[in-house]
Amino acid sequence: MKAYGKNLRISPKKLRVVAEVVRGNDAEEALKFLKFAPKKWADLLYKVLSSAVANAVNNDSQKVENLKIGTLIISKWIVYKRWNPVSRGRMHPILKRTSNVKLELQVK
Repeated sequence: MKAYGKNLRISPKKLRVVAEVVRGNDAEEALKFLKFAPKKWADLLYKVLSSAVANAVNNDSQKVENLKIGTLIISKWIVYKRWNPVSRGRMHPILKRTSNVKLELQVK
């Protein structure tokens, strides 16, 4: 009853804000919250959580009502480095951060 989101093109700091809200909640409540949350990263977490629920239902014959979020780990991953040219031949760095999500469900 696990699901992973790898190399998500969002900063881990932004992703952890929404993860704190849903961590430890029931799977159904978290799905409802993430479905209508007005943030891009809420949609990414919704996909990972729905995948974990589908894994639990299909592979382990669990019911959605009996599932809750056990662990939700957000970790940083590759940082893409880009440059923005500025005056006098210099450059300013642009860091495009990515993150990984590991989500495990538990039975209540």
